[in-house]
Amino acid sequence: MESKVAFTNMLCSGVIMDVMNEEQAKIAENAGACAVMALERVPALIVRDGGIARASDPAMIKKIQKAVSIPVMAKCRIGHTVEARILQALEVDCIDESEVLTIADQEAYIDKHQFSIPFVCGCRNLSEALRRINEGAALIRCKGNAGTGNIVEAVKHLKAVKNEILQLKNLTSAEIKEKAEIMGIKESLLGYVVKEQKLPVPFFAAGGVATPADAALCMELGAESVFVGSGIFLSSNPQKRARAIVEAVNFWRDPQKLAEISEDLGEGMR
Repeated sequence: MESKVAFTNMLCSGVIMDVMNEEQAKIAENAGACAVMALERVPALIVRDGGIARASDPAMIKKIQKAVSIPVMAKCRIGHTVEARILQALEVDCIDESEVLTIADQEAYIDKHQFSIPFVCGCRNLSEALRRINEGAALIRCKGNAGTGNIVEAVKHLKAVKNEILQLKNLTSAEIKEKAEIMGIKESLLGYVVKEQKLPVPFFAAGGVATPADAALCMELGAESVFVGSGIFLSSNPQKRARAIVEAVNFWRDPQKLAEISEDLGEGMR
């Protein structure tokens, strides 16, 4: 687990971008993305077109791996261990067990400890985050409202996790044990969160990030970086917007710089 978290820690203060082909992957890499997420339809297209959204074609993933030098991630359906094994066989750098795709198992998530590569999972609150970490996730992102360009749900989830961590601050050892049992997680995991006042893995924002200001807001609310999907490649100028969002993550404390990088980006995603 330590090596998996070491990898995801390297992604902090970077931007991970959803890409649908090698051309988009190159745009993301040239814009300064720290990694790309290979999928055949960005969330907005999944929402618009409906149908069953599955893991991507291995041929597409291989083309993206060949096209860029940065890490390549890919999504599998929640609970779909076979899709995850295929992605591991393809030697992707990280697997996103993603609610954006159609759920495969309504009762259980993947036991991520059985895999040699790291997993990222989404959450809406602290309890959900800790259950995924307990299962072996090495990176947590808020779920937000993927494919909408609307940041409101991501803000809600970021605040929920941070506020719930703060509320744990004065728990006694007995209370930690009891609460861990109720949550179905290891006592040591909850004990870490109580003591350190943070998750033991990186915590990123996702779902609705569409502007540099959105990315900066997520950082201000405690995210360690952001995932960007539909907001880049469904805008009128993906190259410029991608670069601007990368810069926003690095300069989120500087309003003057944010104003500068937010100029003339063209039309955002609808």
